[in-house]
Amino acid sequence: MNFSKAEYEASYGTSAQLPDSEAAEIAFAGRSNVGKSSLLNKILNRKNLARVSSVPGKTVTVNFFDCGGIKLVDLPGYGYAKVNFDEKKRWSELMEGYFNSGRNIALVIQLVDMRRAPSADDMTMMRFLKDREYKFIVVMTKSDKLKKTERAKRLEGIKGELAEFGDVETIPFSALNGEGADDIRRAVENAAQAAEK
Repeated sequence: MNFSKAEYEASYGTSAQLPDSEAAEIAFAGRSNVGKSSLLNKILNRKNLARVSSVPGKTVTVNFFDCGGIKLVDLPGYGYAKVNFDEKKRWSELMEGYFNSGRNIALVIQLVDMRRAPSADDMTMMRFLKDREYKFIVVMTKSDKLKKTERAKRLEGIKGELAEFGDVETIPFSALNGEGADDIRRAVENAAQAAEK
């Protein structure tokens, strides 16, 4: 799979606009400001393919990227308190529409901030994925912001925090130094290959 040749395809603001799902989809989920766009740009070897915003809660559409026939899907971030009620309602409708439309979702990459324990919203999202039997992995973003002892503490802590999900794969990631990017690419390729069988 040539990640460098990925292309932006389209964005959709309501579930009614979502296209039919034919190719395998790899979805990226996480709270606002966790670094989804930065992660996508890093694994696709681009600077600005996915738009990075300095304002949390700015990604309010489902964004599709084509990567050699596989779809990478940037989902809108959740959990940002300053978004008004109507926006939260639209976000909820969009997310439910995405996950409830019989899509060919091969893998969900769930992002959490490595500096702290998963939020209540993160846990709700992962319980939803588990209940619906979606395969997912957890990427711990902003790993470069932790000192060695803090990092070791968080790697140990996440095991207990995610215990209810069984043996879920966790990958520390940094958009700054590229840590974990190859592991994420490998997970995407493995999921795409499994979906084709």
